[in-house]
Amino acid sequence: MGDTGPTGPVMDRDEVDRALARLGAEHEAIETSLLALQDHAGRRLLEGAELTGVTSERWAAAEASITLLWTYFDAYTGALRTAREIRSRRRWSSREDLVELTELLRGEAVTVAGSAAATANAPTLHGGPGRLSERYSLATLVDRMNQLYATSLDMVVAADAVWSALPARIDLLAAELQRTRRLAHSVGVRPGEHPAGDDLERITRTLAKLREQVVSDPLAFWRPAEGSSAPGGGRPDTMVYDREARALEDVRREIDAVLAVRQDAEQRIVRLRDVLSRADRTLAEARTARGEVLAKIAATEVPVVSGPPIVLQEQLAAAAEYRRHAQWHRLSPLLESLEEKAEDELLRARESLTAVTAPLAVRAELRGRLDAYKAKVARLGFAEDPELVEKYEKARRMLWSAPCDLRVAEQAVLRYQYAAVELLGSAPRVPGQGGPVDRTGPGA
Repeated sequence: MGDTGPTGPVMDRDEVDRALARLGAEHEAIETSLLALQDHAGRRLLEGAELTGVTSERWAAAEASITLLWTYFDAYTGALRTAREIRSRRRWSSREDLVELTELLRGEAVTVAGSAAATANAPTLHGGPGRLSERYSLATLVDRMNQLYATSLDMVVAADAVWSALPARIDLLAAELQRTRRLAHSVGVRPGEHPAGDDLERITRTLAKLREQVVSDPLAFWRPAEGSSAPGGGRPDTMVYDREARALEDVRREIDAVLAVRQDAEQRIVRLRDVLSRADRTLAEARTARGEVLAKIAATEVPVVSGPPIVLQEQLAAAAEYRRHAQWHRLSPLLESLEEKAEDELLRARESLTAVTAPLAVRAELRGRLDAYKAKVARLGFAEDPELVEKYEKARRMLWSAPCDLRVAEQAVLRYQYAAVELLGSAPRVPGQGGPVDRTGPGA
């Protein structure tokens, strides 16, 4: 078409019809989106909530944007209705109609009155304060509406996502917290008396404050997705909630440990009494053995045997008292400490007995060695050898007399042993009495 107008070439009837069909479809899509935004649960919640912080600021801007959206949409609707009326005047539009339609569909023919106040509330969205009225093309108007719609929807969706995710989870955690507090109180875990009780109080305060903040300022707990421009791209920030949930789980484990103490406290105390009793008896045996060693063994350093530790008995008595008064939170750490100390005490008593009786063990080993060599000598027919009899009797008197000097007795046993080995090594082999003599020991 060769005719031109202020906005360029004049559109023909087919171009006008196609443009009206496209604009009609856009109008329907925009209207559907605006009505969905108007009915969005997040927007209704924002309208009725007492907002604070960043949410209050952004909702004020979003409300202005939504108001301006409808203003733009009404202007867009009016312009589309006017264009349809012009096109419907006659089946074959005149040149004047086509010039008017071209100006309306392509030019800046849409006047938006009174938009300056709205644009002043959202200068970053609309390029700063406007005039009392502004003129737009339909294409520009659609771009403006799309931009306003995206930013408004992003804010509404983000707030709704936080409200949908966090308050309910906080309430569930708070209910679990209350159950845990009642259980903790029943086992004596209370604030000021047990660290877990103090933790429960802190978690209670933190959750109450967190819920209040989430309800009044949900956008403070929204983390936009990096690189995403889609409305609502991001996720609720659950860092504080997750931290308190972990803290409550730690407290529950602590209380479970206290409950376990309550269930088996009596058996554990009985076992402790038994361990400490065995340690006492072992120490008593060590003291008796020390007296025997001092009487029977000469020239020997015998370690002193200490008495049972009074502190452990006092702590055991305190544990029994805690159990009687159901002070499980105090009993739990005391039992753990006592069990370790009681085992250490039993080990110390056994080591003390071993150290004290070591000289007697040495004497018993020497006696056994002496008798083993005597038996071997007798088996091979040398029991009456005068030298061996003399050395044996001398060693025997030393080992079976008190006090026994172990160093001298050991030398006597060695002299008998060497004499026996020497005699057996030089003796002819006796038929029927085995092979060569074993020179390394008494044999069997």
